Amino acid sequence: MSAEVLTEEFEVLESIYPTEITKLSEREIQIDVEPDDPVEGIEELSLAFKVEYPDEYPEALPIFSLEVQQGELDDEEVDQLLVELGKVGEKNLGMAMTFTLVTHLRERLSALQREREERIRKDEMEKERRAIEAEEAKTRGTPVTVESFKAWKVKFDKEMAAKRMKEDEEKLKGLAAKEREEYKKLHTRLTGAYLYMKLAKD
Repeated sequence: MSAEVLTEEFEVLESIYPTEITKLSEREIQIDVEPDDPVEGIEELSLAFKVEYPDEYPEALPIFSLEVQQGELDDEEVDQLLVELGKVGEKNLGMAMTFTLVTHLRERLSALQREREERIRKDEMEKERRAIEAEEAKTRGTPVTVESFKAWKVKFDKEMAAKRMKEDEEKLKGLAAKEREEYKKLHTRLTGAYLYMKLAKD
């Protein structure tokens, strides 16, 4: 690689990234990389992308490294980005590739932010769903079916009959013998069949 080729690439990069690029030596630069489409409300991400050019460049890959400047990326995410950069570089061998590598990084940082936004949204939806379910569980009673209603009705009727008998017994205790007889006659329910037979005889 001639110094002239590298100087030319540096000049192009300096015109594109005037405030982001730092020349570390004759063969090494650093470019500060941020997402090309930042997601509002999500933690900002910024990387220092260091590129060292070997003698064989651009026929050989440059040596590059990433350092997190702002936000958080775990080691796995950083390693994944480096692997991707290697693949992008392989496809661009023989050409000035630094701009292409930086463009890929910017796009990937945007994608990482969108993934985080989606995770946050899903977590919030899940929390909301759990809160609604918990609230519904508080207000929800036993669901009524025909069978459960019949069982309740039988129990209810028994309880009411027992209550009436108790009330009748209390009333009868306070009555004289003759009054008790009158009360029993008034409160004895006659069945339809009994009334029909009685009327037929009369």
